[in-house]
Formats: sequence, structure tokens, C-alpha cells
Amino acid sequence: MDKVILNVGGMSCGMCAMSIQSALLELGAKGEVDLAEKTVTITYDGNAISLDQIKKAIEDIGYEV
Repeated sequence: MDKVILNVGGMSCGMCAMSIQSALLELGAKGEVDLAEKTVTITYDGNAISLDQIKKAIEDIGYEV
């Protein structure tokens, strides 16, 4: 499993965190959101999905990566 920490702009509440986590789960990744730091720690299988796919999934729901 690969792990990456991304800075994500536009997050402000628990619903934001849940939206991001749901988008990541759809890809087969797991995200741990830190609203205070505006980061998401993502664990994923680099053989199944790419970092670009992860970034696009987050951006597609309205956040800045």
C-alpha cells in the first residue's frame, strides 16, 4: 500500500471530510482528513489507482489539491 499526504483547500467542516472520504472510497482508497491542517492522508494501492486519479476525484467534488 502507498501513502501520501495532500494539502486540500476548501475544507471547513465534517461534511467536507465525509465527502472527500466517500470520493476516495469509491476509488478504493482510504482517506484520513485533518481539518485543522487542511490535509488528507491517503492510503491506496498504487498498482490499482494513480495519484492523479485521486487528485482528480477530490477536485471533481469541488476542493483544491
